[in-house]
Amino acid sequence: MRHPHLRARLRAAAAAAFLLGPASIQAQDFGRLEFFRVEGLPPGDTLSIREAPDADSPALGQAPPRGRLRGFGCTNDTPSGLTWCRVKLGPIVGWARRRYLTPE
Repeated sequence: MRHPHLRARLRAAAAAAFLLGPASIQAQDFGRLEFFRVEGLPPGDTLSIREAPDADSPALGQAPPRGRLRGFGCTNDTPSGLTWCRVKLGPIVGWARRRYLTPE
């Protein structure tokens, strides 16, 4: 696309549609609580907790290596097709790439 802001708006709309899908789907996919450790990051890096399940979405916070996160389910029904998990770190609730999360 020629307009980068249009591309960002389309990603945001796709993420919103995913988040606002039927309540039964959300309850089924995100009803279980689990815990994760942040693993597999490059040395000195942190894991971004994002507003939506998309790497271009704004970061709400950062989880340190070996940090412990609460998880509320994962999905690959995302704009990129990559698997993201709904997580909580302290007061921050957002999305993190599953690739860097190891179940406890």
